[in-house]
Amino acid sequence: MRTLHEAVAQCRTLVVEGPDGISRSPLLAELARAGFMIRHSRGRLHHVDPTRPYRELLAAPGPLALDGAVIHELVYGPLRRGHSRVTWIQALDFAEAVAERQGALLHLTDSGRKADSEREADTGHEADTESAEAAAAYDRAFRTLAQHVPVVVLDARNPGPPIRAPDAPAFQLGRYARKLTVSW
Repeated sequence: MRTLHEAVAQCRTLVVEGPDGISRSPLLAELARAGFMIRHSRGRLHHVDPTRPYRELLAAPGPLALDGAVIHELVYGPLRRGHSRVTWIQALDFAEAVAERQGALLHLTDSGRKADSEREADTGHEADTESAEAAAAYDRAFRTLAQHVPVVVLDARNPGPPIRAPDAPAFQLGRYARKLTVSW
């Protein structure tokens, strides 16, 4: 599975993750139009078991898209606080739970952000080191998690054609070969 369209066609669960500054709203809106129920974790991560709210969300029936924060914590926890509240074991368990629910992780990237950072460096401005470190940490995290769950990389600036809505169900009355009579 390499594209968003393949992921939508083959998966019941999609977890959207990516660095700060990349808007997830357009992608989540597309997924909602494609029939996915959109869920966000309520508030902050649980202090004892940070993946618990996500396991609870994964128990919901039907197609589900999660605006994730587990990988976000793996990346930004060490960058901002010196440690992550999510362990690798918890992250791998979460990835396996997504895979068991016929799911995939959607890794949002921004090809233009790298070009913007290089342009700033060329003009003498200091490049945003946290953004560069976060992008590298996301790449490492997704490479590791890809051993347990499919990962689809999406460029936020060039997401590709819109997702088609699922085909409309056949009319109930069309299933019957007998003649239908309607009277007033």
